[in-house]
Amino acid sequence: MAFAAFATQAAPVEAAPRRRSRMALFLLLPGILYLVLFFLTPLISLLLTSLQAPREFGDIGQYDYAFNWQNYVTVIDDYLPHILRSFGYALAATVFALLFSYPLAYFIGVKARRWPLLQSLMLVLVIAPFFISFLLRTLAWKQILSDESVVITSLKALSLLAPDAHFTGTPVAVIFGLTYNFIPFMTLPLYSALERLDTRYLEAGSDLYAGPFTVFRKVTVPLSMPGIVAGTLLTFIPAAGDYINASRDFLGGPDTQMMGNVIEANFLVLLNYPAAAALSIILMAVILIMVSIYVKRSGTEDLL
Repeated sequence: MAFAAFATQAAPVEAAPRRRSRMALFLLLPGILYLVLFFLTPLISLLLTSLQAPREFGDIGQYDYAFNWQNYVTVIDDYLPHILRSFGYALAATVFALLFSYPLAYFIGVKARRWPLLQSLMLVLVIAPFFISFLLRTLAWKQILSDESVVITSLKALSLLAPDAHFTGTPVAVIFGLTYNFIPFMTLPLYSALERLDTRYLEAGSDLYAGPFTVFRKVTVPLSMPGIVAGTLLTFIPAAGDYINASRDFLGGPDTQMMGNVIEANFLVLLNYPAAAALSIILMAVILIMVSIYVKRSGTEDLL
């Protein structure tokens, strides 16, 4: 009798977690459906498209579903320079953006705390480029750095550039455009991490007779590592897939085409959908591998 009474009293207690789990699943259902519809389904479709084979006796742009792994071998053989160029440009732009953004974020987040008005003003200046279209900003730099612009003609007049030198259409111009356009994506996460930095740690390092560089290397950088990792990911990932800066219509040229430009050409011009899809899968896979290795090596696995 006592055992039966205990069982009847314990039943409601066990049912409560089940009801909470069902409610949590119900609340998660819209997000799960959204991910399935707008992430998983397009990804599966892209994977299936990358394995398609040309339709026999079909016109250009007509393909049948198959298991043609040769598409991946073909695009790697044909576009390996573009693949290497894309990640090389993205890596260079990420490094330059970090070198430029870290001092800026450090000044805004640490040094400018005593001047709230200046801190707010500098934050507005960092965010201001977002109010202008990405295309318009890149097109503006194309005009500024064109051969007939005041900047380039002045550099040539000062003999800092050769008379027949061109800036647009070069790897330097593409990396410059990538760096400029993605600097806010690097600066804001760094500022978020440095703004929470307790300056007493820096004072303690100085009190222990550490030099400024040692304090920066041993204290500031480790404490701001989450911001560095987040800013690096937000810069490297979109930069690797960018197709605007390297386009011939903007800052790029025939020898600066990246994977984004090749994917665009195969999808819209050549109508080679399997090649475009295979390149997209390769781009995503390589980025995922590189990001995972980078996050694990930086000791911030909780960001994954």
